[in-house]
Amino acid sequence: MSSTINTMLVEKRVIHPAPEFAANARISSMDQYRQLCEEADKDPDGFWRRLAESNIEWRKPFTKVLDESRAPFYTWFEDGELNVSENCLDVHLRNGNGDKVAIIFEADDGTVEKATYRQLHARVCRIANGIRALGYGKGDRAILYMPMSIEAIAIMQACARLGLTHSVVFGGFSARSLHQRIVDVGAKLVLTADAQRRGGREIPLKAAVDEALSYEGADVVEKVVVYERTGAEIQWVEGRDIRLSEVEAGQPEECDPVAVEAEHPLFVLYTSGSTGKPKGVQHSSAGYLLWAKTTAQWVFDAKPEDVFWCTADIGWVTGHSYITYGAMAAGLTQIVFEGVPTYPNAGRFWEMIQRHRVTIFYTAPTAIRSLIKASEQNPEHHPRNYDLSSLRLLGSVGEPINPEAWMWYYENVGGSRCPIVDTWWQTETGAHILTPLPGATPLKPGSCTLPLPGIDAAVVDEAGNELPPGAGGLLVIRRPWPSMIRAVWGDEQRFRTGYYPEELGGMYMAGDNAQRDEDGYFWILGRTDDVLSVSGHRLGGTEIESALVAHELVAEAAVVGRPDATTGEAIVAFIMLKHPAAGDAEAQKIADTLRNWVASQVGPIAKPKEIRFGNNLPKTRSGKIMRRLLRLVAEGKEINQDTSTLENPDVLKQFTGVY
Repeated sequence: MSSTINTMLVEKRVIHPAPEFAANARISSMDQYRQLCEEADKDPDGFWRRLAESNIEWRKPFTKVLDESRAPFYTWFEDGELNVSENCLDVHLRNGNGDKVAIIFEADDGTVEKATYRQLHARVCRIANGIRALGYGKGDRAILYMPMSIEAIAIMQACARLGLTHSVVFGGFSARSLHQRIVDVGAKLVLTADAQRRGGREIPLKAAVDEALSYEGADVVEKVVVYERTGAEIQWVEGRDIRLSEVEAGQPEECDPVAVEAEHPLFVLYTSGSTGKPKGVQHSSAGYLLWAKTTAQWVFDAKPEDVFWCTADIGWVTGHSYITYGAMAAGLTQIVFEGVPTYPNAGRFWEMIQRHRVTIFYTAPTAIRSLIKASEQNPEHHPRNYDLSSLRLLGSVGEPINPEAWMWYYENVGGSRCPIVDTWWQTETGAHILTPLPGATPLKPGSCTLPLPGIDAAVVDEAGNELPPGAGGLLVIRRPWPSMIRAVWGDEQRFRTGYYPEELGGMYMAGDNAQRDEDGYFWILGRTDDVLSVSGHRLGGTEIESALVAHELVAEAAVVGRPDATTGEAIVAFIMLKHPAAGDAEAQKIADTLRNWVASQVGPIAKPKEIRFGNNLPKTRSGKIMRRLLRLVAEGKEINQDTSTLENPDVLKQFTGVY
């Protein structure tokens, strides 16, 4: 853990909710916000009970709200039973909204396909019946390695309908990373596609699955279901592989939802950890769904007529909570997009908002920063050239957004009229934790503002003492909440030490540094460990180092992050080769080779932006690599810290060449 950070905030701009927006908002004033906070503080059980009874349809009502007897392994509503898919689909058919459009899918090439809640329900039931016919159900685990598509969402919902725990792996991860997750979660079933289309390119997926299943330990997988997305030529393993169309063929369009316990694992989602081995973050069914749905309603101020667009991939938690589950449970019409924001040009997002009349737009600061740059280089793709008048609310997710990017987003995309909900949360929190409520909270560019009602967040020192305004420290959550991580899959000790260290006395440690200003607003200052946040994707530094050292040319490697105007954080690798490069040309060639190697071992998003070579790495006399000093080198800062513990203080001077 890091020491307290001493830094002062200088952002003084405050933007208040427009009166007309506030008047029609679900939570329309700070008084209403404070009343909800007071209700949650005075009677937490009563607060969560009220939300759970009003927002979830139960198969068996719960009698107990929170059980803290095995803290930090908290359970919520544990004697209740429900089905998550039923709460996302069937409820809308029963409420007369079956013919409402659920998904507007836009493919990479611009082709548009729509599905109503009734049509999606029928598709989910056919897939669920087909998976059941293959012999899978409650208690089994399935890995999804899919492109953004209606099919991917339907498969997730089908798993939930059967009580089958799913684990979605982002389609940009390598076969090695996929293999790691298959083995760790013990998946019997893999669902994938022949390929995916992104940015005008066809990217194979089934081939990566075949490779992953060729490695040791992957024989746990019995069946591979293939969605034929592109018609790409693929290898076929008889007896193991089966087409999605064959799984669905002849299956009924009704499938009774399987009632599961409130604590039944809905999904396991892997996130990079500081030890190199990804962590399987396990989420429950009831608590997770409750907060994903509630926050979709509160934070996005969801209305029946909204067209909601979350640009995240389903391979990340944002796509789980605010595409597949929370948004669907809230009954929203939403855009699902296969492509990238810059193809066929940098106006793609704005053109889609204009054409689909999007009202709520939720994207990442990385996308915003890249589109700022693109609009400067190509003024014809500036958002001012598009009709964005349908927008009423903007959101930001994945990493802190710097104030100037916030203002550009507010002025140029939102026309200085749309509030921005800058949301802080994590894979582990399940849903939003710190965020403005658009009809109530005064906004400060760059701040995720205040905790939601029911969330007791604070900034503390390493002994757990709350810090005063202006002092940076550890971001913690002091009381449990329903959508919190339940476990690290198969590793109880890692869960305890990673999230509930003894020195913090039972508080949840988020792993971020933060500070509060004089108004109590939270400002996120960065990670406390070596997990890097690149374009909103969390990557383990140790995972990338391990891949580099596995290459035959590399003796040692250390990976750090440095601030980057486009991606938020850039990966910088410091490498000691087994045999030094003979000049710049060879060094550049080796750097390119190592980037491609990292892409093959971890994934393209893990490629180092910079590689620096040296004859040694800065180490203490006990052999520990001093990454904090390498971060200063990467950022081009003067090293004025005590280097007396280094074995060779002059070693830092050698990292001048950047490749």
